[in-house]
Amino acid sequence: MTDLPPDLLRLRTLETWLTLALDDVRQAIAHAERREQERQRGIEARPPAPDWLLELGLNRDAPPVQVHVGGCWNAGKRTRGIGRDEALRALADGVKACGACRPDSELGFLDG
Repeated sequence: MTDLPPDLLRLRTLETWLTLALDDVRQAIAHAERREQERQRGIEARPPAPDWLLELGLNRDAPPVQVHVGGCWNAGKRTRGIGRDEALRALADGVKACGACRPDSELGFLDG
């Protein structure tokens, strides 16, 4: 035995409500699928991480602080991606190498 009402009028009302609710659920699913597709496109369009990072000083006139291997967990928030040559040049100019990721070792840079 079910909990459904026995008369036709209430059954039709319930059917209408369930149809509207199902339409709302289907719209929410379509919206969620669009969001997921957009998120996936964003991930695919993301540029690759740089191989080397230059951690900048506190203001634009301050000298760089450290050189990092790209993706270093110890890199600060004020970084910009640089190429291999620029990383070597920065180390040669006296910019400190990160002690965690050791870009000097990765680059084969020998001080002196």
